[in-house]
Amino acid sequence: PPIQNFTPQEYNGENQNWSIAQGSNDNIYIANNHHLLSFDGVRWNSYASPNTSIFRSVAAKDSLIFTGQYMEFGFWEKDIFGALQYTSVSSELKEPMIDDEEFWNIVVLEDWVLFQSLDRIYSYNLKSKRFRILEAKTSKAQIFKIGDTVYYQNQDRSIYKIENGNPLLVIDHKLLNDKGVVGVYKDGPVLTIILEDAEFLKFQNEKIISFPIDADSALIDLNVYCTERLKDGSFILGTISKGMYQIDKEGKLLRNIDQRKGLNNNTILSTFQDKDENLWLGFDNGLGVVNLNSRFSEYLDNLGRFGLVYTSKLFEGKLYLGTNQGLFVKSEEDESTFKMISGTEGQVWSLQIIDETLFCGHNKGTLIVDHENVRFVSDLPGTWQLKTLPNNSDILLQGNYDGLSVLKKQNGTWQFSNRISGFETSSRFFEMVDDNIVLVNHEYKGLYQLTLDESYTKVTKTEIHPIMGHGSSIVSYHGDIIYSSLDGVFVKTKDALEFKSDSTLTRLLFEKAGGVKSILVSDEEKDRLWCYTTKGLSYVYPQTFNASLALETFPIPTFFRTSLGVSGFENINRIKDEDYLIGTTNGYVMLHSNKKMETNYTVTIKKVTKSDGMSNVLKIPLSSGQQVEFDFNTIKFAYGIPQYNKYTEVNYQYRLLGYFDEWSTWTTTASTTFNNLGYGDYAFEIKAGVGGELTQARYEFTVTRPWYLSFFANFVYTIVGILLFFTIHRLYKAYYTKKQNRLLDQEKKKLKRRKLKTEKEIIQLRNEKLQSEIDAKNRELAISTMSIVKKNQFLNTIKEELNKVEKSNLVKSIIRTINNNIENEDDWKFFEEAFNNTDKDFLKTLQDRHPELTNNDLKLCAYLRLNLSSKEIAPLLNISIKSVEVKRYRLRKKMNLAHESGLTEYVLSL
Repeated sequence: PPIQNFTPQEYNGENQNWSIAQGSNDNIYIANNHHLLSFDGVRWNSYASPNTSIFRSVAAKDSLIFTGQYMEFGFWEKDIFGALQYTSVSSELKEPMIDDEEFWNIVVLEDWVLFQSLDRIYSYNLKSKRFRILEAKTSKAQIFKIGDTVYYQNQDRSIYKIENGNPLLVIDHKLLNDKGVVGVYKDGPVLTIILEDAEFLKFQNEKIISFPIDADSALIDLNVYCTERLKDGSFILGTISKGMYQIDKEGKLLRNIDQRKGLNNNTILSTFQDKDENLWLGFDNGLGVVNLNSRFSEYLDNLGRFGLVYTSKLFEGKLYLGTNQGLFVKSEEDESTFKMISGTEGQVWSLQIIDETLFCGHNKGTLIVDHENVRFVSDLPGTWQLKTLPNNSDILLQGNYDGLSVLKKQNGTWQFSNRISGFETSSRFFEMVDDNIVLVNHEYKGLYQLTLDESYTKVTKTEIHPIMGHGSSIVSYHGDIIYSSLDGVFVKTKDALEFKSDSTLTRLLFEKAGGVKSILVSDEEKDRLWCYTTKGLSYVYPQTFNASLALETFPIPTFFRTSLGVSGFENINRIKDEDYLIGTTNGYVMLHSNKKMETNYTVTIKKVTKSDGMSNVLKIPLSSGQQVEFDFNTIKFAYGIPQYNKYTEVNYQYRLLGYFDEWSTWTTTASTTFNNLGYGDYAFEIKAGVGGELTQARYEFTVTRPWYLSFFANFVYTIVGILLFFTIHRLYKAYYTKKQNRLLDQEKKKLKRRKLKTEKEIIQLRNEKLQSEIDAKNRELAISTMSIVKKNQFLNTIKEELNKVEKSNLVKSIIRTINNNIENEDDWKFFEEAFNNTDKDFLKTLQDRHPELTNNDLKLCAYLRLNLSSKEIAPLLNISIKSVEVKRYRLRKKMNLAHESGLTEYVLSL
C-alpha cells in the first residue's frame, strides 16, 4: 500500500514518536519526545512540553487531547485562535506521586481517563474532577481497552482487569511467565493475547492455549513492541528492528513492510489506525502513514533496477514489465523481486497476448516470450505493436520504426514474412479498417490511409489526412476508429478518410473531465476507453441498461502525474479483474478500480492572522464576525482538509466577498493572503475539492474604519472643513482685497510716474524755453557787445582822425565827447546786467575765488568768458591791444595760474 514518511526535519520535531491519537477534528496528535505534534494533513504544529520532560502518551476525547509525561499529566484544548493550551490534571492530586513516575499509556472510558505509569493507574473523572488511584506495578506499562473494560499485565506477569475501580485477576498461567503482553483483543467470548515474541494465545472458558498460526514461520525471532487491531480484524505488529507485520484474523501473514520496502525506520514505537483506516507508525526515527484502504498500491524501484515502465502483462501466472532497460518478470504471488529475462536488454515498447502467445515489441525487433525464455521472430528494428487482420488470424501486421511488416503463422509457429514496401514512416499507432486498408497516425506528419495489395508486400495507394497534433493517437473502440489529440476526440466516417467530432466523447472527456492529456488506451475485455485527463485518470464505458457512454474518473495527485514518464508514453494495462497496472519512472502503481473509498471530507479554516504589512503578525479568533483594526488590514487564512491518503489531492478555490466575487482558479496551496484591505465587511469563502466531492467553509469579518475615517473624525473633519472654508474664504477675500489694493497702488504709482514724467517733460520744455531765452539773451549780449565794439572802434577812428587836425576847441570838445562815450559807464552797466542775466553765477564765483580782482579785471574776465580776442577786447576797454595783453598777463598772476594753463580756458571752465 502507499506509504508516506515524515522525517524530523519535515515535522520540525525530534526523532522518537511514542504515541499517536486522532482528535474529533480529525487532526493527528503525536507524542514526540519533548513536543506534542499536531498534523492537519497540510501543516505541522509543535507544542513544547509543559515541564520540559518527554511526552510518552497521548489520547483524545472530543475536543480534549490528553498527554502523559514524566511526573505530569493533563489535557490540551484549543483556544479561540485554534492553538492548543495546556491544563495540568496531575496538579490537582491530593496524594503525591511516586518518585520518577512516567505515564506511558492513556485510556478514555466514557467520563473517565486512565493514566498509567509503571507503578499506578490514575483514574480521573472529567465531570466530577475526582481521582481514583490503583496500585498496579508493571515491568512494562501496557494497558488494553476492550469495550468498557480495561486489562493490564501486572508485575507478576498475570493479567488483570479493572472492575469498579479495583483490580481483578483474569489470567495467571505459565505461558505468560517471563513474557510481556503487548496486545489483548476480544472476539466474542475469546480473548486473543499477543506476546512480545509474536506468540498468539487464546483465552476462553478459563483456559489459555497457544494458538498456532500460518504466519508463525515468518514471525520467528521477532521482538514486538506495540500492536494494533485494524477495523478489518487483522493485527499489526510493530517490531524492534524488523518493521511492521500485518496478520489477518485467521493467522495468515498479509504483508511485512520494512525499511527496504519503504518505511523510514525498522523500529516501530507506536501504531494507530485513524478514522479513514490509515495506519500510522511512530518510528524510532520519524513517522509514517500506510494507506491500507487506498485504491492504489505501489511497487517502488528505489534502486533503479528496471527504470521506466512502458508496458506490462500478466501471463500464465507471471507478471511481465517492459521497461527502457529490458523485459522483467516475477511470479504473481511471489514476494520476490523482478529479474530481467536474458536477451531482452534494451527498450521494450509493447507486450501483447495474441493467439495465446505473449509477443514483445522491442527496439531490436519482435520476441515471443515463453516464461523466462525468449526467441526473436523478427529482427526488424523497433516493433511498436502488432495487430491481427480482421478476417485472417494467421497474419499479424507489425508497426515498426520505419514502416510496416508482416508475421505469418506457419505450421503452428509464428515467423517473419516480409516488410511492406512503399511506406517508411514510423508506425506506432495504427488500426485496421479491413484486411487491406490500414490507418497509420504520426503526430507530426499526419494521418495516412494505406491500401495494401493482396499479398501484403507493398502499399498500392496512399492517402494523407492533414489532421495531426501533439499527443495524438488512434484506437478502435466499439467498432469505430477514434482519433484523439489534446484538441479533441474525432470518429472516422464510413468509407472515407474523413473525421468528425464525436460529441459524446468530447462532452465526457473535455467538458466533464477537463480535457485529454495523453493517448487513449482501449481495454477490450472490460469495454473501457482509458486516458489521462485534467481531473485524473478517466475511462469511458457503456452503461448497463441503455448502453449510453458514461465517465468514471479517479483523481490523482500532481506528483503522480509527473512520475508517469515521457509525455505520450503514459500507459495503463489491465492485469486481472479490476486491477490495472500503471508504469512510472521508478516502478509501477496498481489501480484497484473496484475499490471504493467512502469518506466525508470537511474543509475548515485552521488559522487566521492579521498583519500591518511589516513584521507584526497577530492571531484572530476563529469564530466568525471578528473586528480587525485598519492598521492590521493584511489578512492571511490557513485552511485544509485533514486527509492523509498519499494518492488523494485536495484542490482549493476561494473568494473574498466584498473584495472580489469571482472564485479563484483551483490550487493545491492551503493558504492565501489579502493585502491592504479597505475598511468594510468581508466574507471569506473557501471551497475544497477531493475527487468529485466538494466541501465549503465561510468566515466573516469586518475591517474597522481607521481613526481618521471614524464617524467622530468625520464630524471633526466637517467642522474643520467648514471653519477651513470660511478661513480660506476670508483669506482669499483678504488676498484679493490686498491684491486689488496693490493693483490700485500700482496704478497710483503709474499715474504718479506718468505725472512726474509729464512734469519732467514740462520742466524740460521750460528749461528748453529758458535755454532758448538764454541763447537769445546771449545773442543779444553778443550783438550788444559787438555793437559797442564797433561803436568804440568807429569813435576811436574818428578820434584818431581828429588828432591829426589842428586841435581847436571844437575838436578838443569832440575828442572829449568821444572819450566820454567810449568810457561810458552806462555801457558797462548795461553789459554787466546782460551778462549776469545769461551767466549770473560767473562773476559771483569769480569774486569768491579771487576777491582781489578789480572791476576792470572782472570786465576783462567777462569779455574772455564771451571768448573775445584781445583785438576785440581793446576797443571795449579803450586801450591798445598790447595793453590788453599786459592786462591779461597781470590777471594770470593775480589768479596764480600755472604757466601751462591758459587764461581763457580757465575762465571758460568756471
